[in-house]
Amino acid sequence: MRRFHESVFGIYFDDLDPFNILHNARYPLLFERAVGAFWMDVGWGAFQDSSRPEQFHLVRHNAVDYLSPVRGVGKVRIRVGIERIGRTSLVFGVRMLPMDRDIDHARGTRTVVHVDRDTLAPRPWGEGFRVAMAPWVEELDTDGQDGAGA
Repeated sequence: MRRFHESVFGIYFDDLDPFNILHNARYPLLFERAVGAFWMDVGWGAFQDSSRPEQFHLVRHNAVDYLSPVRGVGKVRIRVGIERIGRTSLVFGVRMLPMDRDIDHARGTRTVVHVDRDTLAPRPWGEGFRVAMAPWVEELDTDGQDGAGA
C-alpha cells in the first residue's frame, strides 16, 4: 500500500460473536466506514454535491481475508489506500490492524464502478478526479485499459 489513510474504530460488546471474537460481518462494515472517512478527508465529502459526478459509484465487489482474530472489546486501525484506478473502476485496498503492531487482522479490497447518475451505466472517471486521487494510487491506468476489470 503506497500512501494510506488510517482511521481508528472501537470494537464493542455487540460486535463480538459467542467466542468473544469480532464477528465476520463487522469487518466489511468497518472497512465501509473507513472508506467513508477516506472520502471525507481527501475532500470528496459527504456525496451531496451533484456537481461532482464522481460521487456516483456503485460497489462491484468486496473481498476480505480473515487472518488473525480480533479478540474482545478495544480498538483497531483500518488503513485504506487505492490499489488501482481504471477507466471506470477503482479498487481500494484495506487492512485491519491492532493498535500496537502492523500485523494484519484482515486484508481486503473493495471495487467501485463510477456510473452515470441517471442511467447507472459505467462512466469514465474525470481527469480532475484522477489528479486528486493520483497520490493515493499504487497502479494508475495509463494504457486506456481498466486495471480493475470494469
